[in-house]
Amino acid sequence: MTDLASYFWIAVAVLIILVDLWAIISVFRSDKSPGVKVMWFLGIVIFPVLGLIVWGIAGPRGIKRGTGPTSPEHSKG
Repeated sequence: MTDLASYFWIAVAVLIILVDLWAIISVFRSDKSPGVKVMWFLGIVIFPVLGLIVWGIAGPRGIKRGTGPTSPEHSKG
């Protein structure tokens, strides 16, 4: 494999890891029960790409009060 192809796949892997971390943080910031959060976490960790796709389609939405932006600029509705 050429160096360029290696760098490409490394970049893809890093991107998947970063998006998975974002999804996991979003799951734990949601207002779902702890059991649901753990199941989503396990699905995303065990199946990084498939879990991310399923989370994007059917994952928990909404953010618990007090975990979002706190500055007045972000709070304007």
